[in-house]
Amino acid sequence: MSSYSHSPDSSNHPVPEYPEHAQKAPEFATVPTAPEQWHYKPRRAFWESKAVRAGALFTLLALCGVIILALVRQQIGTEGFFVGLALSILPVPVLIWAFIWLDRVEPSPWKNLVFAFAWGACAATLVAILANEYATELLATTFTASPSQTDTWGATFVAPLVEETAKGAAILLLFLFRRRHFESIVDGIVVAGLTATGFAFTENILYLGSAFGEDQAYGSSGLQSSTAATFFVRVVMTPFAHPLFTAMTGTGFAIAAMTRPGRPWRWLAPIGGWLLAMLLHGVWNSSASLAPLGFLAMYGAIMIPVFALVVWLAIWSRSKELGLIRAQLPVYAMAGWLTPPEPVALASMKARSVARSAARRAHGDAAARTVREYIAFATHLAFLRAAAARGTAGPHFVAREQELLHHLWQRKDVAQPALTHAAWATRPAVPPAWGQWQPQPYGPYPQRQYGQHYGQQPYGPQHLGPQNLAPQPFGPQPFGPASPGTSSPGPASPGQQPFLPQPYGRQPPPYGGQNI
Repeated sequence: MSSYSHSPDSSNHPVPEYPEHAQKAPEFATVPTAPEQWHYKPRRAFWESKAVRAGALFTLLALCGVIILALVRQQIGTEGFFVGLALSILPVPVLIWAFIWLDRVEPSPWKNLVFAFAWGACAATLVAILANEYATELLATTFTASPSQTDTWGATFVAPLVEETAKGAAILLLFLFRRRHFESIVDGIVVAGLTATGFAFTENILYLGSAFGEDQAYGSSGLQSSTAATFFVRVVMTPFAHPLFTAMTGTGFAIAAMTRPGRPWRWLAPIGGWLLAMLLHGVWNSSASLAPLGFLAMYGAIMIPVFALVVWLAIWSRSKELGLIRAQLPVYAMAGWLTPPEPVALASMKARSVARSAARRAHGDAAARTVREYIAFATHLAFLRAAAARGTAGPHFVAREQELLHHLWQRKDVAQPALTHAAWATRPAVPPAWGQWQPQPYGPYPQRQYGQHYGQQPYGPQHLGPQNLAPQPFGPQPFGPASPGTSSPGPASPGQQPFLPQPYGRQPPPYGGQNI
């Protein structure tokens, strides 16, 4: 018997052990009456209710949005506002698409992403405008300096502190209340990047609107105008500046979330990331006071290399996510929850796409959505088990694991054949351990009622009687050939010939009754 190995210090966070040939899957103490009711919800106090928190956040962000809109229109006017809005929105779709693409392996909940962008565009910008104005006035009245010196000091020392703290507050809130969604460095970079994208969007409206107002006052137009110069510097050259700075804070919080409680990096990483974000921001802002040649030298010597480093870190972390999936899911294949090829397919973005396309061609859009959901649940399961091995899964690991396994089980009839087909269609040159396993062709997937045991009789409350108060076993049977008269894998009947694996061929098995 072999078990999944984990760190010796994880005794306080046990990881369930699965034998290589389990006879039955984990049994659940209770069985819900409908699939949609299966959702693990820990007991919370009233002030910890999700509805209360969501309502408070929505009210706060809406109020900040109204105030920031009024302030911007007061400073730059209605015409300047619409000009700045039209120019500032141009890089936003590109940046959002880049972060969503980066987050494709294990997508963050869309609510977290919307909150991050809205916080940056509304709350963080409002705090930055008010705090920067107050700090600039304080510097002008406290120190004997010219207005230009005061602006330079404010941009170099005050603005980085205020703005990176305001943007980092969104990451801190998600870290405190949605910590289990920080499962890799990519999650921290994506949340930080979207927060900074929202912040830069609103800030660019203010800068571009102000430049347009100056051009209107002095009669400038064309490429020589302040609007064109501001647009080139802020939108064309450095649309990634704010996301780059705040990504340092997001990376720090992601490292903290993946660190076992009690370790120094648990609190050193967020502070270090926040300080590094302020340092980069201050250095970049100080370059605005240099001559054009010095500004370009700063851009090429600091901004471009740091940007390339962060891009490399994000792509490397994304590849590590795929490797983690391939390393963590085979234990569930040994237990019978997954078929042997599935961990390989789930660890390949190409195989995932092939599986969704095959399901769509065979059974329509609904089947493709089912496969997409199955992939998401399996990915979360792999990250959950990795967190348990690190000792960061928390006390609700078992309940969350059972919930994810339940969702996989409800979608297996559609998703498993599609992923098996994708694994064979995109298999590597060297056959993996499952290279001699040939799946059988399958046709339209069966329509089974919730709670029906796979290949056996149904389970659930309707079969409970006085003589049997416990639910029937829930889960897969051992992997092997189908028993006579059944359509599901199961142990061979007495006298049946032993299962002989088919040779490893070059063509993938047919999916949905047709060759793809």
